[in-house]
Amino acid sequence: MSNRKWLLGLIALVVFFAYILSQFFFSTLKINDLVRQISSNKAEEASLKYVVLISQEQDNPFWREMEKGAKDEAGKQGIKLVYMGPIRSNPIEQIRLLEKSIALRPDAIMIQGMADPGYERLINQAVAQGIPVITVDADEPSSKRLAYIGTDNRAAGRQMGELVLKDHAGNGKIGVIIGSELADSQRLRLEGFRSVITSAADMEIVDVRSSNISHIGAAKQTRDMLTQYRDIRTIVGFSSLDAGGILEGVKAIGQEGVRIYGFDDLEITRQGIAREEIKASIVQQPQEIGAKSMALLSSLFQGDKLSGEYFIPTYILDQAQLQGGGISP
Repeated sequence: MSNRKWLLGLIALVVFFAYILSQFFFSTLKINDLVRQISSNKAEEASLKYVVLISQEQDNPFWREMEKGAKDEAGKQGIKLVYMGPIRSNPIEQIRLLEKSIALRPDAIMIQGMADPGYERLINQAVAQGIPVITVDADEPSSKRLAYIGTDNRAAGRQMGELVLKDHAGNGKIGVIIGSELADSQRLRLEGFRSVITSAADMEIVDVRSSNISHIGAAKQTRDMLTQYRDIRTIVGFSSLDAGGILEGVKAIGQEGVRIYGFDDLEITRQGIAREEIKASIVQQPQEIGAKSMALLSSLFQGDKLSGEYFIPTYILDQAQLQGGGISP
């Protein structure tokens, strides 16, 4: 038996190291691809400006929508956009991509802010070298970034809180799923949400868990949350993949009467709202964020100045909105 345990342990160790090596390999490929794209742009189209957009997660729907908006506007402005990001949410790889981007000296960099002193130093380093940096999705206000373009995350959290209060009836126990504990956007949404919920005497946030920007993670955390707190009647998700995962977790537990609220406009969220399984979603406008960012950078390249925050509004997607065509105000 001891030999069998030793063998299983060895196999597990080999699998773990193989996973680590594969992540490093794919990360290196991504960075090399970034070098190739930027070098190609420099050599073939030296007269054009080019901008690097580093996403939180490469194929996350929110970031792909932002890429689309940025790319469409870049085409109109005669700017080349290079889009990159980790395969899975990985702050260390985001930092590596930022380091490599600075070394290649693009005309500007668009990045998500994160609560990391080293990241802030890199932003300041880029600006000191004459590379404009703007933040999207989450800000880095203590850095020397030129501007933030995106959702007012604290206000969006308050908007979610007011929505939950309006629909509230009976049990006021609330569970919260956030995308990441490292993302400032999630922290601010939770902060805004708390500011509203704590003002209601009969409502209480009993648990907050992270999905790690994953549908599967949101489903697992929901199951665990409802197993521990059977009296939760409202669960709120603050990143785009959370609502669908929460719904899956609620169904797996078989608990009825749980009100679910999500973030963003994904098809799975729309379907849940249409079937009355999800109450509503606070929707950001990532395409508009991308387009606005590129338009501002174009103005910057022409000599205009950028400063402060440029907030892109959110809106509520619920059954009434769906029946009206799901069009933002």
